Amino acid sequence: MASETERKFLTRSLSWKQGAVGVAYRQGYLCREEARTVRVRIAGDKAYLTIKGQTQGMTRLEYEYPLPLADAQELLQQLCLRPLIEKTRYRTWYRGRVWEVDEFAGENQGLVVAEVELESPDQPLELPDWVGEEVTHDPRYLNANLVEHPFSRWG
Repeated sequence: MASETERKFLTRSLSWKQGAVGVAYRQGYLCREEARTVRVRIAGDKAYLTIKGQTQGMTRLEYEYPLPLADAQELLQQLCLRPLIEKTRYRTWYRGRVWEVDEFAGENQGLVVAEVELESPDQPLELPDWVGEEVTHDPRYLNANLVEHPFSRWG
């Protein structure tokens, strides 16, 4: 069984960008329900279909499969809910751990979220100084929820 355990944070400065490598992402959702999401993602020149289960704490089931790029483009254009999620994902390292920082564009312009994957929910984590408020348990920051309630429309 595949699962992911991750924590999410807002950022408090741009110092995470120093030395970070970014890749353009476009993603859309075929299904976004509380119990499951089905996502199509293009990351650079690669495409994936991802199925995720309901989040339990900071862990959820996740299955990801390669998808032909042309199929992903057609699914994003024809079948995915709107708006699509547009972002640049940067990878940066801190204390031997990979952090992924998403800088959103389009309907979610202005939102920057940092994520780190852990082996278990109780694994100790040392935070970089550019990490701000933790939003792991705030459902507004789930990409699937940013489709229905984009950051640009938050009050």
